[in-house]
Amino acid sequence: MGGDRTIRVFLVDDHEIVRRGVGSLLDEEDGIEVVGEAGTAAQALARVPALAPDVVVLDVRLPDGDGVTVCREIRSLLPDARMLMLTSYSDDEALYGAVMAGASGYILKQIHGTDLVGAVRTVADGRSLLDPESTSRMLKRLREDAVRKDPLSELTEQERRVLELIGEGLTNREIGARMYLAEKTVKNYVSRVLAKLGMARRTQAAAYAVRISMDQG
Repeated sequence: MGGDRTIRVFLVDDHEIVRRGVGSLLDEEDGIEVVGEAGTAAQALARVPALAPDVVVLDVRLPDGDGVTVCREIRSLLPDARMLMLTSYSDDEALYGAVMAGASGYILKQIHGTDLVGAVRTVADGRSLLDPESTSRMLKRLREDAVRKDPLSELTEQERRVLELIGEGLTNREIGARMYLAEKTVKNYVSRVLAKLGMARRTQAAAYAVRISMDQG
């Protein structure tokens, strides 16, 4: 956010003392104005769209819902609003949920006042705010999710080859002959492939292999 435009902030926290403290801190800053506040998810969803603030400072835990859901709904209504999640707890699940819901930053309530002001200015400028440790955990979670969404990434090269041959309708003996393996070894490979793919029957694996082949072809 460039120029001399005032950053309009809305506060959402179920603790009045926290809202007052943060509100007073931000109102004392040049170029920042607190335009409204709410103590519940329902109040936030009712008031924020009408005020269209630049930044919403939002508690992760609310008495009638969670901040992540509120974040997602506000972002759907106000795509340009920047969401800054404020919480008392370092919670990886909440961090992941907040970022996936479109939050620009995630900070703990123990943050120093000047750092909170800086965080508001940072997200208002369109930048994200995650400390290096949180970013590292976030990237690790995203990588793990990507692996879960692609079961093939769990298979070894040999197991993928076995899956391909299952898809061609070959028996264990025929797969063994093709790959120069003992039939018992192939049987073990098939068991591992089924386990990794979360399947109970060979026919499921065969259908899956055919579908992959068609997608790649």
